[in-house]
Amino acid sequence: MKRLSLMSSSLLLLKLLNMANTSLSFLLLILVALFTQQLSPSVAKPATFLQDFHITWSEAHIKQLGNSTGIQLLLDQSSGCGFASKSKYTFGMVSMKIKLIPGDSAGTVTAFYMSSDTTANRDELDFEFLGNRSGQPYTVQTNVFARGKGDREQRVNLWFDPSAQFHTYSILWNRRHIVFYVDDIPIRVYKNNEAKGVPYPNSQPMGIYSTLWEADNWATRGGLEKIDWSKAPFYAYYKDFDIEGSTNGLAGAATRSNNWWDAPSYQQLSPVQARSYRWVRVNHMVYDYCTDKTRHSVPPPECLAGI
Repeated sequence: MKRLSLMSSSLLLLKLLNMANTSLSFLLLILVALFTQQLSPSVAKPATFLQDFHITWSEAHIKQLGNSTGIQLLLDQSSGCGFASKSKYTFGMVSMKIKLIPGDSAGTVTAFYMSSDTTANRDELDFEFLGNRSGQPYTVQTNVFARGKGDREQRVNLWFDPSAQFHTYSILWNRRHIVFYVDDIPIRVYKNNEAKGVPYPNSQPMGIYSTLWEADNWATRGGLEKIDWSKAPFYAYYKDFDIEGSTNGLAGAATRSNNWWDAPSYQQLSPVQARSYRWVRVNHMVYDYCTDKTRHSVPPPECLAGI
C-alpha cells in the first residue's frame, strides 16, 4: 500500500493553502490525511502510451512525447482526435495526468472516460472538461451511464488552473460505488443502489477512452460561447497512464481476495475524504441533476443515498 511521498504531500498542501474560502479546519484535516491516509495502493510504474492504448481517431493529431510516456492531442478546424485502451476492465481504478487547453478554450471538450462501447445498455463513466473564455474557471462535468440510462450530470468548477500544470484525474469503480477524484480529492460519488431499483454498471467490462473535440453547441455556457478558430490549434497533454483492473471479465473480477479495490477501506470514503467531498460540493459545485427541478420534480432515488 502506497502513501503520499513527502514531496507530493508538500506540493498538495501548498495548493490547498492557495484555495479561496478554505477553512482552517479543512486544511488541518488534509494535513493529517497526507501522512496517515492511504490514498492509493498502486506502486506500479505508470505505463507508456503504446503499452495500453491505441489511437482511434485522427492519428496525425496525436503526437507521442518523452519516449511514449506522454502524448499531445490537437484540435483544429479539420479534426479532433481520440485514443482508447487495448483492453477492457471489470472494476478497478484508472488515472491520468492531464494538462488542459490554456487561454480561450471556449467550445472545446477534453474527455476522459470509461465505456462499455455497446449500442444497447451502455455503461459509461465520464470526465468532460468544458472549455472557457480566458479568465473564467474551468468546469469539469461528470456523468454516469448504467444499462443505457445517463442524464446524471454534475458540474464542478475547478479550484485551480488546470492548464498551468498537470493534475491527476482518477476513477475508482468497484461493486459498492464509483468515485471520481481530482488530485486524490473526491468530487463525485455514485453508490450502488440496485436494491432501490437504480441501475449500476456491474454487468459488463469497460474500456478507457479520451477525446479532444469541438462541441460549441453546448460546452461553454450552454452553447452561448462559440469556439474561436483563430486561437487554433488547441492542445491538451497527457502523461502517467495508470490502469489497475481485472481483464478477465466478470469471472475474474469475482475473485475478491485478489483485488485491492474490494478491500473494506475502498468501500466508502474515509472521514477525511468525506470532508473533502463536502467541501467541493459546497464551494465548487455549479450544477447537479439531483437538484434540477426542471428535470426532476422529485429527486431520483440515487440522489437520496448520501455517500
